[in-house]
Amino acid sequence: MIADYIVVGAGSSGAVIAARLTEDHRTDVALIEAGGRDRNPWLHIPLGYGRTMTDASVNWMYETEPDPNCARRRIFWPRGKVLGGTSSINGLVYIRGQAEDYDHWRQLGNAGWAWDDVLPVFKRSEGNVRGGDDYHGGDGPLGVSDVRPHPICEAFIAGAEEIGIPRNDDFNGASQEGVGYFQLTTRRGLRSSTSACYLRPALRRPNLWVVTDALATRVIIEDGRAVGIAYRQDGEERELRCRREVILSGGAINSPQLLLLSGVGPAAHLAAMGIAVRRDLPGVGRNLQDHYQARTLFRCTRPVTLNDIMASRPRQAVMALQWALFRKGMLTIGAGYAGMFVRTRPELATPDIQYHVIPFSAERPGAGLHPFSGFTVSACQLRPESRGTIELKSADPSSPPAIRPNYLATEGDVTMLVEGLKLSRRIAASEALSPWIAAEHMPGPDVRSDAEIADYVRRAGTTIFHPSGTCKMGNDDMAVVDERLRVRGLGGLRVADASIMPTVVSGNTNAACIMIGEKAADMIRADADLS
Repeated sequence: MIADYIVVGAGSSGAVIAARLTEDHRTDVALIEAGGRDRNPWLHIPLGYGRTMTDASVNWMYETEPDPNCARRRIFWPRGKVLGGTSSINGLVYIRGQAEDYDHWRQLGNAGWAWDDVLPVFKRSEGNVRGGDDYHGGDGPLGVSDVRPHPICEAFIAGAEEIGIPRNDDFNGASQEGVGYFQLTTRRGLRSSTSACYLRPALRRPNLWVVTDALATRVIIEDGRAVGIAYRQDGEERELRCRREVILSGGAINSPQLLLLSGVGPAAHLAAMGIAVRRDLPGVGRNLQDHYQARTLFRCTRPVTLNDIMASRPRQAVMALQWALFRKGMLTIGAGYAGMFVRTRPELATPDIQYHVIPFSAERPGAGLHPFSGFTVSACQLRPESRGTIELKSADPSSPPAIRPNYLATEGDVTMLVEGLKLSRRIAASEALSPWIAAEHMPGPDVRSDAEIADYVRRAGTTIFHPSGTCKMGNDDMAVVDERLRVRGLGGLRVADASIMPTVVSGNTNAACIMIGEKAADMIRADADLS
């Protein structure tokens, strides 16, 4: 088979692109995915991310290199390796970011990416349970639903209001700032991954060919143009050719890795790896950004947390029945329940920190829940100043790349998180929330001064799983793709995923990646009509 288009990566962006392109029955699309089909039931139960986060059968299970700014720790970076990609294993929080994020992209030279340009694309993708309005779509493929109130979250919201933070019932509406409940990418109690809501309907089309368990090893480049993909499947080396374009949607780790393996990237690094240079692009793998988080964990005075349910077999059975019969209960929650966006300094124009409040606690993300009643208040930086890199360790495609996030490399990043933890404590001391708290478990009462909090941030902070920026869009010397996501200096090759973000959006990244997939499909179709 020779396809018109080859899409590499069936995740938050790639599944969208493949589904949208095949809406034209004259267009043949091959979708290549390193993982398998999404048959594991935990991929469809919202709370299932607690299991799939550490399941190597659906997860790349990456680790960073030891980070010198974080006590030389290796930090675990789960990424989806399955149909739906990370949208199949993420925490389900639906946040687009701030309008100013996209206007900033436009100011960097990326025409067509301002807020007024992308809002209609967000709306088209969205099937919000609240219906459509000026900011939301009501009939798009991506299910977006409300969560039910929880007593701890109610107390947190009331406590934040006590200290002057306004209530916000729609973080994706007119303004992001304030405190309230998140919406989740769920529909009728099931996860809305891009596999479930975009790819599954498209699989009925004869012009879509999905190749799973296929590790892309390089882009085939001939005469300065991408003409296909080499991949490894069932122990065999295979090739697939295309008539028009190859679109890389492997995410902020795998897309730059595949470009480097294909000879596209910084010439000196490629030479050091013994890879022939096809195109010297110094920005490939650079500009890595991620949202770093520091968590405050509290012991709860009442047995209303998920910890309590999981410590009781009868309560576990009730929870399972609630979901099986009614698609309700704690199995429908995400990795954020209540949320808050605030400014750590009054002179800032928009919020620079985000909070996730969840009615359970664990020593670290992905670990077992505590044996005591507990809940978590996580603070994460929205616009990190620090920048890292993705580089090859080896020319072997099956070898994971070197991930160097370079967290907390600036004093501003550290100070912002210190202020964020201090704000968490102010809310914990409020009249509304303090009756729910028996004690602060982490960082604990002995960590008081700014220096001690900063040390805790470095020792115990971690990713909130939003890597981006490693194939950035723009027109400067470090840009990898242009505003139409075409790889600079090569024909027939685009990148469309979180890696193209010149700056990471102010919030969870899944919604933005879906928008990028929608917009990429629009541009690919428009450019094909002009050719």
